[in-house]
Amino acid sequence: MNSLPYAQETLFFQNSAGKLYYQPGGYVRLAWAAGRQTLETIQAFYEQVLALLQNSGVRRVLSDHGQRAPLPIAAQEWLTANWIPRAMQQTQTRHCAIVEGADPMHRLSTQSVVSTSPTGFQFKRFDNFAAADAWLRGLAL
Repeated sequence: MNSLPYAQETLFFQNSAGKLYYQPGGYVRLAWAAGRQTLETIQAFYEQVLALLQNSGVRRVLSDHGQRAPLPIAAQEWLTANWIPRAMQQTQTRHCAIVEGADPMHRLSTQSVVSTSPTGFQFKRFDNFAAADAWLRGLAL
């Protein structure tokens, strides 16, 4: 039997940006693919994240950046000005755990999103999945 926290996940969606899972621990997990993505591909991926948040009733996100390339500036701006406010309004999502990627440039693009996101949306950054999972599971509903 696999004891990893993501062993019981259900794949909800995938495209070239990555895979999106429902995690019975009370969150959705974004498992990003390596390589640069177009704005349209990133937007399609995040629209599916929003749909899963709406359909599942969970309000937490774990974004596992792995080898993901830095997000284009346009995608960073779209996330902070469009997607995050909609996720907050439509699903009451307020928490996102980030498992950091290895690329220093990626970390800079992540910091840009974190620092310009709407007030009330909390990011917490982690070096490993287990710590991110534990933080999300420990949050009060």
